[in-house]
Amino acid sequence: MPVEMMIPPALYMIAGAFILPILPKNLRAGIFILFPMIALAAIWSLPDGYLIKTTFVNYELILCEVSRLTRIFGIIFSLIAVIGGVYSYHQKEVGQQSAALLYAGGALGVTFAGDYFTLFIFWELMAVASTYLVWARRNKEAEKAGMRYLLVHLFGGSLLLTGILIHVGHTGSILITRLIPDGSVSSWLILAGVALNTAIPPLHAWLADAYPKATVTGAVFLSAFTTKSAVLILIKIFSGWEVLIFLGVMMALYGVVYAVLANDIREILAYHIISQVGYMVAGVGIGTEMAINGTTAHAFSHILYKALLFMGAGVVLQTTGRSKLTELGGIAKKQPVTLWLYMIGAFSISGFPLFNGFISKSMVVAAAGDAHFDTAMLLLLLASVGTFLHTGLKLPYFTWWNKSKEEIIPTKPPLNMHVGMAMAAFFCIMFGVYPSLLYNYLPFAVNYEPYTLYHLTESVQILTFTFIAFWLLRIKLAGEPTIAIDTDWFYRRTAKLVERVFVDSVNSVFDYTEKISIRVVECFVQFGRNPLAIFFEEERGTDYHADQHRASTQLLTVLIVLSFVLFALVSLII
Repeated sequence: MPVEMMIPPALYMIAGAFILPILPKNLRAGIFILFPMIALAAIWSLPDGYLIKTTFVNYELILCEVSRLTRIFGIIFSLIAVIGGVYSYHQKEVGQQSAALLYAGGALGVTFAGDYFTLFIFWELMAVASTYLVWARRNKEAEKAGMRYLLVHLFGGSLLLTGILIHVGHTGSILITRLIPDGSVSSWLILAGVALNTAIPPLHAWLADAYPKATVTGAVFLSAFTTKSAVLILIKIFSGWEVLIFLGVMMALYGVVYAVLANDIREILAYHIISQVGYMVAGVGIGTEMAINGTTAHAFSHILYKALLFMGAGVVLQTTGRSKLTELGGIAKKQPVTLWLYMIGAFSISGFPLFNGFISKSMVVAAAGDAHFDTAMLLLLLASVGTFLHTGLKLPYFTWWNKSKEEIIPTKPPLNMHVGMAMAAFFCIMFGVYPSLLYNYLPFAVNYEPYTLYHLTESVQILTFTFIAFWLLRIKLAGEPTIAIDTDWFYRRTAKLVERVFVDSVNSVFDYTEKISIRVVECFVQFGRNPLAIFFEEERGTDYHADQHRASTQLLTVLIVLSFVLFALVSLII
């Protein structure tokens, strides 16, 4: 593809979202895959330093800025859109297909945006498009979760926009550059807006609330784009902010702890997104070249194995209609392909040697050690124990191997679902076996060897002792039909109060104002028809006179009040 094509890669997917609805139904799924492939080819062909600029209201907009950092994020976003398209090939609803392409296009737009205006437009596009993937499940839970998801992201967008406006007012520039932790209000507002999309606690509950309630195919796309595009923005703007080390470590542990309490298999995976993104946030906070490389590599790896895990959980939900650990079990022999493809994702997220999680997560941990953040390094290692315990052992054991209370007979999944899983599994293994295929494209020159004797020994010991602990305690770790209270309790609990104060009361004020306004207009109309009728009672009936008298009295009262208000305002001004 020639470099001279001045089309941002995001527009290929966005164009596809508008083209799909006019195509024949049987062609849409195949054409869907074509658009991210075109975007992938475009990203691959563009050289580092390539810019697409335009001018808007005396500001220079950078619609596309290619660097080693943005290229690798653009590649994985496009690749996972292709894999997600294959996995959802059986999906014929054009709404979900178009929303997925808009969502992916928004992620690419955020990735290559060089200015805050472009960033914000694509940021909000992602929020709206992804909401539809929750609503498309079309049940009461999905409707409520989707509304909460949308409101939370609109709130985050408002924080981001407020910070951007203050920043532009102070600096006069809308270009995205690294910010210094100087305590400015604009910087913290921008960080808060980005932190919400990154799912940093306590701004994280939207993720575990909405992802398990999305459609089977929609959850795969949700797992890939929002949090990782936010991680990219953290790298661009906030690298080296040490507060992110604390927040990242807290995320890594927080997600693991809440995964213990979860019973829904996709909720377990959702909490582990929070945990794994914690490694990336900590890497951004460390800010060294190795840490940024580790963050980038782990984001790349995470998108692949987390999509694979959600695909496996999606097949279970699609074929059994169940998603609770307490309702599943005994289907390992009936779903061997799904199980073992899922386990490749489980081995990857757990950091098994020869899988991609091993060659990326370890880089972040090593970067923490090299930068002398020893406590952070130890806590991140501890979090990896919980990851293997729940995603690699608890979830597959109680979903497939454990005895169920009743026999479950899964239906046969569409072939394309297994093909999509196999594609993601292939890349998880390929990058784990040949890490240089990923390392060669990281932002900085890589001087890191994952397959050392020390690292291998450390990983084997952690994995072995975790497996032994799980096997001894597996009965106590079984899922329970409980609801874990998270930070979303605060806005769920106060929802009715907020509705009464900010919705019902406002509506009442508007209704009362509307009635008064209509009455004032009626007074003017009646008074204008015959202002002197009030003085000629004998010419009209008593009812007519009463109406005219009432109208005139009300009008005169309104005029007197307005006169006093006007007099008071003039007095204050003078």
